[in-house]
Amino acid sequence: MCRLFGLHAGHPVTATFWLLDAPDSLSAQSRRNPDGTGLGVFEADGTPVVRKQPIAAWRDLAFAAEAREMTGTTFIAHVRYATTGATAEANTHPFLQDNRIFAHNGIVEGLDILDARLTQLGAADLVRGDTDSERVFALITASIRGHGGDVGAGLVEALHWLRENVPIYAVNVLLATVTDLWALRYPDTHELYLLDRTAGGHGEFAMRSTRITAGSAHLHDAPSAIFATEPMDDGRWQLMESGELVHVAADLTITRRTVLPDPPVHQLTMSDLSPNMVQSQHPPA
Repeated sequence: MCRLFGLHAGHPVTATFWLLDAPDSLSAQSRRNPDGTGLGVFEADGTPVVRKQPIAAWRDLAFAAEAREMTGTTFIAHVRYATTGATAEANTHPFLQDNRIFAHNGIVEGLDILDARLTQLGAADLVRGDTDSERVFALITASIRGHGGDVGAGLVEALHWLRENVPIYAVNVLLATVTDLWALRYPDTHELYLLDRTAGGHGEFAMRSTRITAGSAHLHDAPSAIFATEPMDDGRWQLMESGELVHVAADLTITRRTVLPDPPVHQLTMSDLSPNMVQSQHPPA
């Protein structure tokens, strides 16, 4: 399963994200998710920057050094295990559209149906690669445009369309603007967690999962909100509900609401997946 990590600090911070670093985390992380590593950030002036490589993180030490040095208000990191689309930069997360950064894990099928919808909405040109993820992002972008830039409304509309029209195994997403961060878990196939540090004063910010490590001295006592596909320390991580949308505003106010209370109309199970997809979504420990 692709791994997601998102952080919103509400102000510029010097964050250290070593998507590979010490040998212990290096081997556990990108060798299990070998098909690409990416990091998206909004710099202090609001410029979105995406750095990604279509190879395993442990093969690219230059990328690791660059990732450690990136500074900004909001970060989205992704480690890819490919299911749809070749191992190529165009298929590597995060994606950038309309100055928004997006990453996804899960599987959406019925791509011919989704492509037809994108053509109908005039958004087919947003897709440059082969993945279901970038198509999902293009649908969200088109819906946001249709709602006059309202990200929350566009995100909900797009996911409702997906729920009703295409087969879904999982659609967990992180979507960031320069000021806000949204996270959605749907359905309950894969986990997505929130760590609310918005009150500040929590002490050392040093997190490690089996696949992504993150740390920052500048966030030890500063407020922030973090999302991850697995708990990364012994903090009070909260498992999001199926269909729950979490919005972190510019002032770090967190709003949580269930926007997809019902399961997908065409819900996929493991028995519907190819052996490669099963391997990618549920890799051995």
